[in-house]
Amino acid sequence: LCKDKGMAKEILAYHRIQFPDYAIFPPEATIKRPKRLAFPLFIKPLKNEASYGISQDSFVENDQAFEDRIRFIHESMQQKALAEEYIEGRELYVSIVGNRHLQVLPIREAIFSKMPEDRPHFSTFKAKWDEAYRQRWGIQNTFAKDLPDGMVSRIARVCKKVYRALHIWGYGRIDLRLTPEGRILILEANPNPGLAPDDEFAQSALKAGMSYEHLVQRIVRLAIQG
Repeated sequence: LCKDKGMAKEILAYHRIQFPDYAIFPPEATIKRPKRLAFPLFIKPLKNEASYGISQDSFVENDQAFEDRIRFIHESMQQKALAEEYIEGRELYVSIVGNRHLQVLPIREAIFSKMPEDRPHFSTFKAKWDEAYRQRWGIQNTFAKDLPDGMVSRIARVCKKVYRALHIWGYGRIDLRLTPEGRILILEANPNPGLAPDDEFAQSALKAGMSYEHLVQRIVRLAIQG
């Protein structure tokens, strides 16, 4: 359900969970922007993970760039392209562990401290995996600070709802944007997030008082329990 981002959005819509407006373009489709999608827009592969296929060119502000990026995904990745609203705001990562009883771990955030204000701030493939690029643009992943009163609880409620709606089991991570007006919009749900000790999930678990060994044991135990 989570691998197909279009199907995931349909399920979230049924549960009245907010996300950016979107359109899907199969390789054989005519590439024409729906009028309801206003620029700027964000274009990405429908089924890839780890930000593969996402670069600064994924952010488009006119129809020519829109068509070029969709065509690039069709030709280079042989899959459908997902076009969605670009949402200004804070990029937050919410890790959850559990089956029936869910524990929401401390929220992480992507910070772009050296990125010019007039450039869009989002996690490209390089922003996640190229250390030199991260240092050049001051990209850091840290714990979210100074969230408005009550926002942590609101985010936890929404993310639990996403987790259950998409039948995530054992552990998962929900990526979202928090707008300056306080809207919570889900970007995607990851049912198989990275579990390296320095990744978001393990860092959030550590902050919650769980050692890395305890975290791995807990996930294995949840899997055995079914």
